[in-house]
Amino acid sequence: MATFDLELVSPEKLLLSRPVEMAIIPAAEGEMGVLPGMAPMIVALKGGVIRVQENGAITEKLFVMGGFAEITPTRVTVLADEATPVAQLSRAKAAERVREAEAAYSGTAAATPEERELTMDRLLAAREMEAAAEAA
Repeated sequence: MATFDLELVSPEKLLLSRPVEMAIIPAAEGEMGVLPGMAPMIVALKGGVIRVQENGAITEKLFVMGGFAEITPTRVTVLADEATPVAQLSRAKAAERVREAEAAYSGTAAATPEERELTMDRLLAAREMEAAAEAA
């Protein structure tokens, strides 16, 4: 089966770099399956799980808090704000991040619409992290 090179980079380190058959990414517009030969594009990512498929099966799951993906016909580079293998997510830490994000959002009544939207994005990403940690 055809493959493309997938790289997942966080501010701390390179988490993944290898040929894969398919990657399912949490694009801001919704989940997006990426296959070899796709048209070039850059997409914003929301908080969610990137699923890597090799040999017809999901081989790896990585949680990202957001970022961008650059897609070309032969390569996908994910620049994640924060990334963690799903198996390493802590339920307690995820729940704490949800509480912090909820508190931050409740304090945005006087904020600009852009600030409120950014705070809501963080809250939604924290909730996705909590769901991914519970499913792990």
